[in-house]
Order: sequence, then C-alpha cells, then structure tokens
Amino acid sequence: MAAARPTPRPRRQGDSSMFPEGFLWGGALAANQTEGAWNVDGRGPSVADVTAYKPKVDVTDYEALHQITTSDIEAALSDQGVDTFPKRRGIDFYHRYTDDLALFAELGFTTLRVSISWTRLFPTGEEDVPLEAGIAFYESLFTEMRRHHIEPIVTLHHYEMPVALSLKYNGWADRRVVDHFVRYARVCFERFGHLVKLWLTFNEIDGIIRHPFSSGGVIPDRGDVVQNSYSALHHQFVASAIATRLCHELVEEGRMGCMLTKLTTYPLTCRPEDVAATQQKTLLNLFPADVQVFGEYPPLILRRLERDDITVPFEPGDAAILKEHTVDFVSFSYYMTTTESVDPDAERAPGNTIVGVKNPYLPSSEWGWQVDPVGLRISLIDLYDRYRKPLFCVENGIGSIDVVGDDGIVHDDYRIDYFRAHFEEMSKAIDAGVDLMGYTSWAPIDIVSLSTSQMSKRYGFIYVDQDDHGNGTLERRPKDSFAWYKKVIASNGSDLT
Repeated sequence: MAAARPTPRPRRQGDSSMFPEGFLWGGALAANQTEGAWNVDGRGPSVADVTAYKPKVDVTDYEALHQITTSDIEAALSDQGVDTFPKRRGIDFYHRYTDDLALFAELGFTTLRVSISWTRLFPTGEEDVPLEAGIAFYESLFTEMRRHHIEPIVTLHHYEMPVALSLKYNGWADRRVVDHFVRYARVCFERFGHLVKLWLTFNEIDGIIRHPFSSGGVIPDRGDVVQNSYSALHHQFVASAIATRLCHELVEEGRMGCMLTKLTTYPLTCRPEDVAATQQKTLLNLFPADVQVFGEYPPLILRRLERDDITVPFEPGDAAILKEHTVDFVSFSYYMTTTESVDPDAERAPGNTIVGVKNPYLPSSEWGWQVDPVGLRISLIDLYDRYRKPLFCVENGIGSIDVVGDDGIVHDDYRIDYFRAHFEEMSKAIDAGVDLMGYTSWAPIDIVSLSTSQMSKRYGFIYVDQDDHGNGTLERRPKDSFAWYKKVIASNGSDLT
C-alpha cells in the first residue's frame, strides 16, 4: 500500500512567507563526490572511481569529459592513486561528517539529501549480504542527522554503481542488474527505514541517455550505445517500481520519489519549426518522469523509439509492475534553461551535461550555464500541472570560482544574488498553487564536480580548502552566503534581504 499523499501545508497565521509551514530547507550531496575513503572498510570501486580528471579538456565539452572505454576502466582500476581520480578522495566526508553536519545544523537545515554508495554495502554488487562496516557508517550518519533534527532524503543510485557490474554485464543494459539492485534496496529499507522516510531511486534518471556510463555503467564501446542506453533505462524503470513497492512495504510512512533533470527549453523564435523542435525536446526530457508517475510509457515516445529502431526490452509482468508501483512525489534538479532552434548556425551554450542554443536574454555562469530564475517558476508550474503530485527541488545552485579574501572569508554576493532570485520565483510558484515540499541546494559545501571533476567549480555556502589536484588542508570555512542562507531558513523564506 502506497503511503498517503501529503496535502499542501498551510502557512501560519500572520506569516509573511509564501513558503508553507513545515517546508523543508537544506542542501544536497552525493556520496561519490563527497565521501572519499574509496577503498576503506571493504568498499569496492564504483563507476565514479574510474572517472578521470581531464584538465586539458574544455569544461564545456561534455562528450569528451564523459568519454570512456573498456581499456580506460581497466587502466584506472590498476591505478590505486587518487591524483587522477578526484572522486576517490572527495572532501573526506566519510571521516568528517559529524563536523559537517554540525555546520548544516548551524545553518538551520531541516533536511539533507545524501546518497548511499552501493559499493560500500556490496563491493561488487553481487554479494549475498552487505558489509556491516558500510551499514554502520550510514546508520551513524542518519542517526546523527536525526540528532540535529535534519530529515534525511536518501538517493539509492547517484552515479555510483559498482564498476564490477559495469564490466561484467555492461551495467544496466543487462536485465540481471535489476535483481542485484533490488537486493541492495531491500537491505537499505530494512536497515535504515527506521531513520529514513524520504527516498529517491535514481538520480536524474533521464541522464543515462546523455552520459550512459556514469548513470548506468553502460560502456560506449560495447555494442550499440543508443540501444543499450534505452534498454538500461527500461531496466531502471522496472527496478525503480520494484524498489517503490518495497519502500511502501518495509518502511513505515515511507515515501518514494523519482528524480528528473528539469531541462526547460524555450523556442529561440516563434517560428513554428522552432516551436515544434522545442516540443520534441520537452517530450523527451519528461518521459522518464511520465513512466514513474503514470506507470506507462507515453504513446508518442513509444512511436518515436519505434521509428528510431530502438527496442524497449519489455518482459512479461513489466507493464503491471510499472503501473502498480508509481512514485509518491516528483523531485528534480534545476540549474538553467536552454533554447532550441532548427537553425544550424544558431549560437550554442553549455548547460547541465547538455549543449543547447544560447538565449540572448540570459546571463551565463563562469562555466557557460545560463542563469534563469524565472525558468524555475515556469518549471515548477509545468511539473505540477502535468503530474499533480508534490514536488521537491532537490538540486539548484551555481558553480563559481571563489576567492578567499585577505580576511580569510569568501565574499560571495553573486551566490546570494543567485539564490535570492530563485527563491523569489519559487515563492511565486507556491502562490500560484504549486505544492512544493522542500528545497535542497546543490551543494551546501564545496565538493568535487560531477561533470568536470574540479574542486574549483564551487557551489557551497561552506568553503573547503582543496584545489583541483587535491592540495589543501580540507579546512571548512563559512562564506558570506552561509549567514544569508541561515537567515532565509530561520525566516522560512520571508527574509531574502
């Protein structure tokens, strides 16, 4: 039986904030970008641990940054160092989490999104029983969060599947991985369900089409990568539905959400062909959430895949599993919008693992991502109108080059301006009737970047003393934005000054 759908929470009488009482404020992290300790206490290597830092590659060239071959993986596994593989060291959250949680509590967090490293529990993904050292770490982490009155929201699969499953099965392209994931998910619900009530299955599940190795362990040089990616996506849909059923069965008051990369796209012009091209991009972006919310593939997507000679590997029972075990809420990442045009000469701009047509009305970050606070309001209204389930913005932020001042502090007014503008638009969406459960910034503390493996692309309210090559003390220092976000949370979003 699915957990009861929550109803929108009213504001307190006299509260000037549009954010409802009980709104969850916090931040979001991923194990592979923060924990480090990649080979400690029996943990096995994940796909993130073989992803190399490529300082000579343009940071906007996502295809080159994510390019990997079987021989690259094998070479990486033979190298036990951390210099070339920054996600192996992260920011040492594994050993420093109590201090970091104390800082998050000082900020006033009421929630924190984290992920579980699959290989910290099941080193190859195929073990029958989990490592108790891994269980103990996460139980301690979630207990400490509860001690600080921080509600955990936990992602089961956040770009960190066991690399052993990638090499043996070509990752999620093989149906057998479903059973291994379900065993892992069951253990998580059984061992942590008393501490964790809010769960997500796959981070940015749509990303497997854009970067199949990091999202699903699909190795590009092993067969038809497009077909393999869509097969992997279907297997993740099935696994997500089964995990949703288990969550509802095993976790008292447990709720499961899907997680989408919200890539809101505008037509560059009102030329009908631009509008039609934009419509197709939107349908493709939303269909993974459609499957998890409505329990079936959209007919237009099935037709599109058929025209492209892509086979969806349905097995008997899949349709029923998808239909019967849909998610309780919809979570998403939002960093930027893009535009679309049929003009082949239209200027392009990079974004969150994509490249789109540049919008002449929007500024860009130092990494070229176009900043669009109004697009967040548009995204919230579009998602709520489409799905009519509670929404949760679980990633949003700006990567910037931060400079430590002579006083030892990062004065990041640009980050405050970014968040203020986005919170104002969130408030407008709530006022329009959107049921928004909460907000977690990406990331509340500086971490290793997913897309570029850099530390210099900094998102946090807390500065971490580490450079792109791992040099530094790892000391944590609050930035100016730390005090500002603390004030926002304390006022439930009513004070954005």
